[in-house]
Amino acid sequence: MERIRVLIADDHTLVREGLRALLQAQGGFEVIAEASNGREAVDRALHLRPDVVLMDIGMPELDGLAATRRIVAANRAIGVLVLTVHETEDYFFRVLEAGAQGFLVKDAASTELVAAVRAIHGGGVYLYPPLAKRLVEEYLHRVSSGEERSSYGKLTAREREILALIGAGHTNQEIAAQLSLSVNTVQTHRSHIIDKLDLHSRAELMRYAIRAGLLRAPSRPDEERPTST
Repeated sequence: MERIRVLIADDHTLVREGLRALLQAQGGFEVIAEASNGREAVDRALHLRPDVVLMDIGMPELDGLAATRRIVAANRAIGVLVLTVHETEDYFFRVLEAGAQGFLVKDAASTELVAAVRAIHGGGVYLYPPLAKRLVEEYLHRVSSGEERSSYGKLTAREREILALIGAGHTNQEIAAQLSLSVNTVQTHRSHIIDKLDLHSRAELMRYAIRAGLLRAPSRPDEERPTST
């Protein structure tokens, strides 16, 4: 089976070592390089062309958002998953606006990290659960009010069930336990739901959020000023 090639960018050695050990223990992943600052991340990503970059936001020399913009501008085939301690929706959309395909907080479960990397490698966008909850709540409100019907009609009964649980704030693990499914199966259903609701790309997600009133125009941080983790 083809391995997912990963570059880890974080200014903390212990974090990089932990992420490397986690991915290698899973199987199906190959950590091809590490970077301790944003400039190294850009240089090594463009030279080695990993499938996915795990990108910290607060790094010296060049912050993670600026590094992400440079990587995706040069090679959009490289997926970027931003890892941060910030849990706000504003940060999520700043991450998407920079060109990343996903956003994950550093205290997330290891299974969430693995699912996020696989989703991004497969061409999807990883929706951080609290943000997914708000998007789904708004979507279901539009369905109940009659504003949005066509896309909901595309969902299977199981997908509607999972959608409702996402809207209630349940994680992949909690949904899997409640429905007696594997976490991978839940993630697959989530991917199908995202596709059927036309939230399968960064651009569609941004448009949906703006239409739903969930997003104001994001501001660009200064590229050369590191941001705190």
